[in-house]
Amino acid sequence: MSNTTELFASAPLGPLTLPNRLVMAPLTRNRAEADGTPTPLMATYYAQRASAGLIIAEAATPNAVGQTYPNITAVHSARHVAGWRQVTDAVREAGGRMFLQLQHGGRVGHPATSGLTPLAPSPVPLPETIFTPGGHRPAVVPREMTELDIRTTVADFARAARNALDAGFEGVEVHSANGHLLHQFLAANTNRRTDGYGGSIAARIRFTAEVVEAVAAEIGAERVGLRVSPGNTVNGIAEGGTQEIYPALSARLGGLGLAYLHLVLADPDAPVFGKIRAGWPGVLIANPVLGEELTADGVRSASERLLAAGADLIALGRPFLANPDLVERLRLGAPLNQVRDRYLMYVGGATGYTDYPALEASVEETAQPSSSSNDALDGPRVA
Repeated sequence: MSNTTELFASAPLGPLTLPNRLVMAPLTRNRAEADGTPTPLMATYYAQRASAGLIIAEAATPNAVGQTYPNITAVHSARHVAGWRQVTDAVREAGGRMFLQLQHGGRVGHPATSGLTPLAPSPVPLPETIFTPGGHRPAVVPREMTELDIRTTVADFARAARNALDAGFEGVEVHSANGHLLHQFLAANTNRRTDGYGGSIAARIRFTAEVVEAVAAEIGAERVGLRVSPGNTVNGIAEGGTQEIYPALSARLGGLGLAYLHLVLADPDAPVFGKIRAGWPGVLIANPVLGEELTADGVRSASERLLAAGADLIALGRPFLANPDLVERLRLGAPLNQVRDRYLMYVGGATGYTDYPALEASVEETAQPSSSSNDALDGPRVA
């Protein structure tokens, strides 16, 4: 397979020069301690994937009330910072670079997990159950945020960004996607406010913009990215005005000099993709839509299509999850491990996390018969 693709070319990103254009997307894996502190196992997991041009670490909450699910990470205490420092040190020693995603769940949370009533733009509950330490439970009605809550949360994001740099990250990604708090402010069905944070498009984008602006003021815009998911309906979201929301948000933030804008499930043929690319003056990271089965040809084709449409970097989730040496596999056109969904989230431990084999190990495993039927059933799968 040809290696002439731009996927393997170096690229600038804020103060960094990335060795390739492949970004490991943030992936919640629920391997932190109960209080949100990263574990040594997480350091191993990320260091295994350090050949990515950039790793965007999984969502970390900027405050206690922002917690979504059990055993997700946080970055609002000294213990969290120390735990993350072990991760960033391991990745840096392996030659990698990391940003940390900052995520507040908003109504995607539960008192059984955080001990607190979730906050949201409006008292509109999640329309489905949510996973808690006791299993799936009905969602609760969130408390509508006051203007004091909004100001406090903005300040919490800025403080969390500073903590992230203290923990050794190169920068942070503000999460305004996938139905979490900032996305809830953008969406008409979850934001029913009539004050300066709801109603018009300008008002609905205000909270996301203020969070990004505060974080940029705290650590420097060149170390801040923003993630959005135009039209995404996950977690019960119905945006209303997708074609207007994101160009307006891009226009408000475009002059800050942010490190990047990150589009989830980007479709290069969608009108909103073209609008955002045309209006965004900086680096655009695009996350392609991939098929259920992962193949090197399929991943490269989808990635190169986005580069041709104007993306600067390509964010990949499941391929990096299952392939610690994904960059090399794509370079060679080698078979990819498939994701073992059974071990994706909530289960803890190394299985389906740090035991996905690198290419040489995969070749050796496929060349030898399994020692037992259980090994054949539960071992890493190679496409």
